[in-house]
Amino acid sequence: MGRDPLTTLSTTEVAEALGFALRVVQDAGEIALRYFRTALAVDNKPGKGRFDPVTQADREVEASLREALARRFPDFGIVGEETGSTPGRSDLNWVIDPIDGTKAFISGFPTWGILLGLQQGDRVHAGLMHQPVTGELFYGSAAGAFLQCRGQRTAMHTRQQVALDEALLYCTHPSMFANEANLEAFGRVAAKARLQRFGGDCYAYCMLALGQVDLVVEDTLQPYDIVPLIPIIEAAGGVVTDRRGRAPVAGGFVVAAANRQLHQEVMSLL
Repeated sequence: MGRDPLTTLSTTEVAEALGFALRVVQDAGEIALRYFRTALAVDNKPGKGRFDPVTQADREVEASLREALARRFPDFGIVGEETGSTPGRSDLNWVIDPIDGTKAFISGFPTWGILLGLQQGDRVHAGLMHQPVTGELFYGSAAGAFLQCRGQRTAMHTRQQVALDEALLYCTHPSMFANEANLEAFGRVAAKARLQRFGGDCYAYCMLALGQVDLVVEDTLQPYDIVPLIPIIEAAGGVVTDRRGRAPVAGGFVVAAANRQLHQEVMSLL
């Protein structure tokens, strides 16, 4: 699938790329499962100033995905959490978070996932999240958002009639907010939600797409934390932006909401 720079993929090409991604991410999931709930060495990433764990599972999953994607799509760049950026010969990039939720992974909780997205500038053509413990594959593109599990495929839809006072709000942890002002902004939203829960990592965003959760508000996200989740949420009928209402491809402060009215309510409180 050779491409010139600054071109747009056709619907067929996006479907082909997504189909390949769905296969290779399941292979990578088998690697992660070999390490899950084992006596696993955990390293702290240098220079972070806080506990930011990485394991051999993170490294091997990313290496597996990089090798498979580079072989099949040699013109595409690859951006990964553990190994950085490898430029391609086009403006298309695969974005990899080999284990989103490494802290959950090393704690034995199955709320982590393998994230993979196909990005072109501010547009993300397709994205997926694989949770190999449960066998779930969440994925989205312009063709729709779907959950594939144990041979069955279910179309996903967010809850369109939920207002903030009825909303189920998730956030991985209050410590992820960059400063006191951002934490206070989150607090204003949380105070008006019906229920607030912590934990979840990437799994919370997929539950939003599935219609189980209505709102996820988080901060200090890296691009690879959110880019693969954007098309899943949007194709299911949700809205996901940064604090200024833009596509959150740079990460940072992110608001994911089940519907546009709910998103607007939240944005008015930030």
